[in-house]
Amino acid sequence: GCEDSPSFGVLSMDVGEPKVAEVKEAILVVGDGGHDEETHKEGSADEEVFDLESVVLVEIEEGVPEVWMVEDESLRTRTFSKGAGMMRKWVLTPDDKKSREPRQLEKAENRAKTTHTWPKRRVRARMRGAQATVVAQFRDYQPEKFSGQGDLRIVYEWVQGLEIIFEVMNFPDRYHMLCAQIQLTGDARLWWHAYWSMRPGEKDGCTWDQFKELIREKYYPSYYRANMERQFLALTQGTRSVDEYKREFTRLGAFVPDLVGTEAKRAHRFTDGLRPAVRHNIVGHGVQTYARTVAIAQEVDASIRREAVQTPAQPVAQPSAQPHVAQSSKNQKKRKLRGGPGNRRTRPRQYPECPTCGKHHRGECLVGQNQPRQQPQRPQQQQRGRQQARVFAVDQREADQHPGPMSGMIILSDVPVYALFDTGATHSFISRRCLEAIRVRSTTAVDPLEVSLDSGRKIVTDARATDLSLSIGGRILITDADVIEMRDFDLILSMDWLTRFHADIRCHDREIILYLPGDDQITYYGSRTRTLPHVISMAKARKILRRGDCQGYLVSLVGDEPKARSPHDIPIVREFVDVFPDQLPGGPPSRQVEFSIDLISGAGLVSKAPYRMAPKELQELNTQIQELLNLGFIRPSISPWGAPVLFVKKKDGSMRKCIDYRDLNRLTIKNKYLLPRIDDLFDQLRAACVFSKIDLRSGYHQLKIKESDIPKTAFRTRYGHFEFVVMPFGLSNAPAVFMDLMNRVFHPFLDQFVIVFIDDILIYSKSQKEHEEHPRAVLSTLRREKLYAKFSKCEFWLQRVAFVGHIITSAGIEVDPSKITAVQNWSAPKNPSEVRSFLGLAGYYSRFIEGFSKIALPLSQLTRKSVKFEWTDRCESSFQELKRRLTTAPVLTIPDPSRSFTIYSDASRQGLGCVLMQDGQVVAYASRQLKPHEQNYPTHDLELAAVVHALKIWRHYLYGGQCEIFTDHKSLQYIFTQKELNMRQRRWLELVKDYYCTIQYHPGKANVVADALSRKVKGDLTYVVTQQSKLIR
Repeated sequence: GCEDSPSFGVLSMDVGEPKVAEVKEAILVVGDGGHDEETHKEGSADEEVFDLESVVLVEIEEGVPEVWMVEDESLRTRTFSKGAGMMRKWVLTPDDKKSREPRQLEKAENRAKTTHTWPKRRVRARMRGAQATVVAQFRDYQPEKFSGQGDLRIVYEWVQGLEIIFEVMNFPDRYHMLCAQIQLTGDARLWWHAYWSMRPGEKDGCTWDQFKELIREKYYPSYYRANMERQFLALTQGTRSVDEYKREFTRLGAFVPDLVGTEAKRAHRFTDGLRPAVRHNIVGHGVQTYARTVAIAQEVDASIRREAVQTPAQPVAQPSAQPHVAQSSKNQKKRKLRGGPGNRRTRPRQYPECPTCGKHHRGECLVGQNQPRQQPQRPQQQQRGRQQARVFAVDQREADQHPGPMSGMIILSDVPVYALFDTGATHSFISRRCLEAIRVRSTTAVDPLEVSLDSGRKIVTDARATDLSLSIGGRILITDADVIEMRDFDLILSMDWLTRFHADIRCHDREIILYLPGDDQITYYGSRTRTLPHVISMAKARKILRRGDCQGYLVSLVGDEPKARSPHDIPIVREFVDVFPDQLPGGPPSRQVEFSIDLISGAGLVSKAPYRMAPKELQELNTQIQELLNLGFIRPSISPWGAPVLFVKKKDGSMRKCIDYRDLNRLTIKNKYLLPRIDDLFDQLRAACVFSKIDLRSGYHQLKIKESDIPKTAFRTRYGHFEFVVMPFGLSNAPAVFMDLMNRVFHPFLDQFVIVFIDDILIYSKSQKEHEEHPRAVLSTLRREKLYAKFSKCEFWLQRVAFVGHIITSAGIEVDPSKITAVQNWSAPKNPSEVRSFLGLAGYYSRFIEGFSKIALPLSQLTRKSVKFEWTDRCESSFQELKRRLTTAPVLTIPDPSRSFTIYSDASRQGLGCVLMQDGQVVAYASRQLKPHEQNYPTHDLELAAVVHALKIWRHYLYGGQCEIFTDHKSLQYIFTQKELNMRQRRWLELVKDYYCTIQYHPGKANVVADALSRKVKGDLTYVVTQQSKLIR
């Protein structure tokens, strides 16, 4: 057993018949058993120390080791008379036989034939192996410990520090992992032991490289590495000195070794981030090494800063009697681009006349310094001067006057925008309209920017947008842009941005090739800008023609309107034209499911007089009744049942006929066939990228009613008494019965490539090739079952599809903006019933809203019977906040059940909150209000309740897989080893043990997402989600 360290211990052994078992590395110190364990000291008179290569371990029958010493030159110099109670056996190794002289060999062989033994007795041996020597030397370098807590960059620095020590010590690779795991403490050590406890027998084969990969996957996740890469690519010098920029470049570069793997790449990336004035001087030198690049940058930067200190502000030019001679634009451009000390004027400056002494000079006047004088009041901004910029075009007409610019669509913060690539622009620009569309706030620059257009116009702006995320070719590129008003373009990317990525512009092919770090490149295909026709009013045209300023031609414009879509225009769909009729061909066939209406015991008849209608409604009613009679969906009735009819206006202004079946529904036994959960359906869409959507034509009317229940569907009108032979709209069990039918019809395809929600069918595929077969299989099934679709509501081969109130893409799930209009336009509720309606509608999207339960708490309280309805400022604030959160809801990723999950939980006296994440992306939010008895829970139990709530609500994701739970309550990480637990904690712990999860501590400032769910926060939800990874780090 181990006493002092894993490689140093005391063994008790009985001496017996030996069995040889080779031990390659060991140094044994053997005592005669006569010493007390506490007083036994290394180097005492009864111990002997042998060299590493001089020892072979012999195993006796009882499994206790005995010592054999190998004879060599180093052993003959030692005294072996000490330790009278020991057994020694001398042996010769093959190397010894080769290296010895004949006389020495004969002597050694004679000694090897002699074996000294003694009676069986207990002997104590202290073993210190070669590993102990290695560990001792390793600890002399005082390596850092690693606990798994704190800043996430510590793991990278810790591994890097160990590798430096290993390189200096020149240890074999087999010792690296041993030394590293000794330095694990706290959470890291617990995780390390827990990891290998579930993988018995695999630890011995773990190499140092595998150890590093395991540590980095655990404490340096992929989303954090991607975030560090984005920060590194976006790093620029800005207002920092070169030394400050170099320190930040070195810090971030350590996290992205692939981007700075060679000397040339490192120098190239460092140069790209420098200010233009510094960068241009380095490019002119043509340097290739990183050290030389930094040295030149420091010299140029220091020179520029000295020049800025020595040179006063630009004086105001005095009017001259001589005509101004304009310099060439070429010289002006050079003067703007060059920032070095050589850019000085050779002619004397014309300084303004001093108001104190009347002379022309620079600086402060030394005459009459002690005399009081009035200082002119000037705005601070005027004293600094304006920065200069140039752009060729800010609208389509100006862009068309130059052959160079290319334009096209790109993705900016997940929003498609129209961009112009302007090689003549010195700065990048974004329109205010576009900035509002992507919901990014601008900042105010210290110095305003004066933008000169090629036409001579000038625009002044002091607004700037930073860290804009461009998506080109599937890669994220970061840029900054100044904000100006533009009519035709959303974004202008300048020469400075193009140079940063070493853009290769091929005007003839309308291509731009961007070269990224790591020998990667992106090809963007632009389009030539086209001039839009200029339109004037008829009155202005008549006025111009009357003056005779121009000639007019009478022309007739014919609009080339696209033809309406047809099934014949879409591949595969054209094979199933009969599935998309303009009208249902008649009554449905007999199916495996029929609609029935089962009444509760003792239910009576329901018969009500028809409602009164306006003449327009009566005309529409007569028309729709005649259509239903012609299709065979209704028939005249003599049933004693009867329900009234009313109309509801549709979105397009037409009227929908509704039958008031509320009384019949109250008497109906409810069908318990459950509709599927929307989030369960979306979980099937993982890795899907191509979608098609099919909507059935009057789906309910394609299912028959059981003959005995047809009289119950009767309705009364001014034009007669009728009853349905097909399933009508408005009956309580209709959705459940139709869902049952659709599940039976598409059962072979469910969870494979089809999602069905009542009469909506979504087909999803992981590739274009797969999607060539999946719609065909679905349409074949519809044809076989004689189910018909409405082509105008169907969509095929989409990358972005709207389905049951959500937008689905390969990136994830988001709220459909068209569906939340009703929430945004909802007026303040006036009674508890209206509050329930609003909360029900908003609650449909609760998984997108952080802290939904807590935000809705004032409104929820109004729905309680014991609370008087009173609309307070707190209620209004909650009402408006819910509407705002819906408009800024984030995109939720679709989880992968084969990968691990991360949970951030938090609790407060206002509620419980948690967020489920995978690979740094939000999967779902969850929160709930505290129950009355939970208000009395201690903090430890409340925090544990938040963990249990997360495990319960996301059990379908977490059960059977691995997950990490982060909490800001430190004592929870010891819950599994805590000895004294109350009954509530024991009950919850039994539930937690069903999951493969670890509970880790994160400070409250790092646990911002879950904290936001349990406490009210102000600010943008998108900001909270974006900043989460930074705060955790």
